Amino acid sequence: MNDWPEAWSDENRSSRGNRYGRGSAGAQPESARVMRQVRRGPTSPAPGPGAPPYGVPQQPTYDDGYGNGYDSGYNTGQVYGGGGFVPNDNDPDPYYQDRPRPNWRRRIKVTTITLVTLLIVVSVGTYFWADSKLNRDVDLSKVIDRPEAGEGTNYLIVGSDSRAGMSADDKKRLHTGSSEGKRTDSMMILHTGGNGSTLISLPRDSDVEIPTFVGSESGKTYQGTGRHVKLNAAYAEDGPELLVRTVEYNTGLHIDHYVEIGFAGFANIVDSVGGVEIEIPKGGMKDSKSGADFEAGKQTLNGEQALAFVRTRYALAGSDLDRTKNQQKFLSALANQVATPSTVLNPFKLYPTMSAGLDTLIVDKDMGLFDLADMFWAMKSVSGGDGTSMNMPISGSSGGNLLWDKTKMKKLVEELKNDEKVTVTGD
Repeated sequence: MNDWPEAWSDENRSSRGNRYGRGSAGAQPESARVMRQVRRGPTSPAPGPGAPPYGVPQQPTYDDGYGNGYDSGYNTGQVYGGGGFVPNDNDPDPYYQDRPRPNWRRRIKVTTITLVTLLIVVSVGTYFWADSKLNRDVDLSKVIDRPEAGEGTNYLIVGSDSRAGMSADDKKRLHTGSSEGKRTDSMMILHTGGNGSTLISLPRDSDVEIPTFVGSESGKTYQGTGRHVKLNAAYAEDGPELLVRTVEYNTGLHIDHYVEIGFAGFANIVDSVGGVEIEIPKGGMKDSKSGADFEAGKQTLNGEQALAFVRTRYALAGSDLDRTKNQQKFLSALANQVATPSTVLNPFKLYPTMSAGLDTLIVDKDMGLFDLADMFWAMKSVSGGDGTSMNMPISGSSGGNLLWDKTKMKKLVEELKNDEKVTVTGD
């Protein structure tokens, strides 16, 4: 295909081919070559009001081969659809004049609404997710002859030696043994009200009377015979319902909610928050039965170590009262660490902690998440010094059972019922 204009002859092509890139040797410009698809327009007018901007020379009009002329608009300054705008420092760009200014007030409003909606959706979703994980297995409606409820709220918090869900390796690692069933390893009453929170440990060796009760499974009534046992025997005999019945009968205090956690759940919660800092008393602590082996001073305990700490007994001269003090001390420290902004506002900590705890908690049928939150915040206040922690007042022992001081206990229960500031002290 020949790309040379038809007006050129071979002689023209050969004679000019050797002059590419050198320009013309003559002083005058060469005459215009004739190209049929290009038509020259009229001579450019002298500069004036109608002249193209910046003295742009008149450009050719192109023929599309069908008799239709095409002007790119360059002659009038309307290049690429432009309107012939001449920049002027005193005249703002019309394109920017036509663009609306950002409505920042509206943007902020939309962003705020979006974030609030997202927060509500996540909160509601988290609530129903957490609520579905609670094991509401305890029915306090089966407890008979209950004391009248007083002011404030009373929680019975139980640590059991349940090994449910634990493998053989877990039992060995946590020094739990392999006993069947479950027993209470610790028991506490937590009172929350308008005059601060009070945490009262009930030693498992406490001497109590088993009253008349209705079997939680059989529904059969068992008449009381005046039989005295250690407090943890009530749980072993007929579970949480009989334990609540026994505590209420022997103290006269109404229990509003029941919360229980087993060995594995306790250790998992501690691990989920990255361990809990505790101060080991002078002389350290060593107990081969619980696995405790700690030097004196502050240290962070993981789940395995924490379980050994709260279960140790023989490192404390076999004293159940010293053991309950350690349990109070650790549970308060744990609650203090869980109920912090760094955990509550951090989903990477909050969800594992909630999952580890809620999966293994056993509560009563009327227990809700807000009740559980109230319990944790109350325990935190005890740890922070805004509440009171104590053992049930003891007056002595009989046959290896610890006897409660009846006079002090009566005064303590009266103050709790009336939600008054507790003045009674325990060992």
